Amino acid sequence: QVQLVESGGGLVQPGGSLRLSCEASGFNLDYYSIGWFRQAPGKEREGVSCIESRDRSTYYADSVKGRFTISRANDTNTVYLQMNTMRPEDTAVYYCVTPGFLLDCAVVRESRQESYIYWGQGTQVTVSS
Repeated sequence: QVQLVESGGGLVQPGGSLRLSCEASGFNLDYYSIGWFRQAPGKEREGVSCIESRDRSTYYADSVKGRFTISRANDTNTVYLQMNTMRPEDTAVYYCVTPGFLLDCAVVRESRQESYIYWGQGTQVTVSS
């Protein structure tokens, strides 16, 4: 049974940093691409970042490129999203996702909320002074 559990959200000042964690269970991370969506109040969910199972290549939305870094630790089945130089517009609920066995990051790159995607419960990130 695929399970994704996020942690690490909270309140941070503009310019600050947070690191989100996504602990995966029920599957071998080696064969799954893992990504992050976020949803700000009153807005649609958008794909933020993703790391491919195939070649560990990464994707970042233009809005976070150069500030966020995604990484994975296969020994602990955990994916991280390091968020630096944060802005008020980064305020959102962040969701860890996987499209499934051997599928790539297309759903994240294209912000598609397909029915087959596995979702975590989400973690709130608030950037405010």
